Amino acid sequence: MKTQILPISEESLSLARRLILAGELVAFHTETVYGLGADARNDEAVAKVFRVKGRPSDNPLIAHVHSEYGLSSLIDGEPPYARALRERFLPGPLTMVYPSDGKVSRLVSCGLPTLAVRVPSSPAAQAFLRAVDLPIVAPSANLSKHVSPVSAQHVYDDFAGKIPLILDGGASSGGIESTVLDCTGAVPQILRAGLVTREMIAQVAGDCGVYVPKTGEKPKSPGMAYKHYSPRCRTAYCETLDEAMARYREEEQSGGVPWLLCAHGDIPRGVRALDLGDTPETMASRLYDLLRRGETLATLLIAIDPKLRGGVMDGVMNRLTRACRGY
Repeated sequence: MKTQILPISEESLSLARRLILAGELVAFHTETVYGLGADARNDEAVAKVFRVKGRPSDNPLIAHVHSEYGLSSLIDGEPPYARALRERFLPGPLTMVYPSDGKVSRLVSCGLPTLAVRVPSSPAAQAFLRAVDLPIVAPSANLSKHVSPVSAQHVYDDFAGKIPLILDGGASSGGIESTVLDCTGAVPQILRAGLVTREMIAQVAGDCGVYVPKTGEKPKSPGMAYKHYSPRCRTAYCETLDEAMARYREEEQSGGVPWLLCAHGDIPRGVRALDLGDTPETMASRLYDLLRRGETLATLLIAIDPKLRGGVMDGVMNRLTRACRGY
């Protein structure tokens, strides 16, 4: 199969629609990361997403729709706070989990009586979703466990010859996946941290919890289980610069090529380092691109704890520790 990378145009959107209706997969830009899209109503297309990604079959998917799509056709009701959150944050990097049964392929939610729905703000995503005008499941467009993609080239690197089309919308500026919020109870609960923070949600909804999975429980959201976001090189996670430099020198002495991945203020002189930046938003925006760069440069990529916590850093730390600590 030949994989095309095409800019957004009437012709490429028309092709994307034909491919989706034929049960094929189309990768597309969102403001967070690129998604691997398929018709959420089509069992075979949804199964193909799991198969092509190598994704565990119990890891739920998110249905993406454009901003005018009728949400009532996908869900079985919503609490008042959910409507307020939609009005405040959508379109945007917030995925909301609602009660839902039988509205899309049962493979999407892996047998759970819920559906995760997202309305991306990316103009490229909106153009694609309007062109197909149906719910599109779209996990990140990377091979399972690999670093999520923030460019069309990243998608091509993982799926060349495996999918027919990548719609190129440029770089994904958000950099980490959407916040996933459980809206099935009296109080919203964060299932996966992201760019819409707990504090932002609580300000609108009055309160917001953070869900803690129980041992052996089936995942309620993407990103809650399994190793994720991992570069194809050895990694280490260090709490201090001294610890990182000891690992760095040890790797050099053994003939390897170590690189540090750290906040701007932690970069020492005379070492190979990838600069995460000095704010949570910058770190989120740069993280996946730097992890992908690191795997092409390093035999050992050494992440240094950035020390910042709270807000957007909850999402950054979730990805950074999973990528470099392996959980």
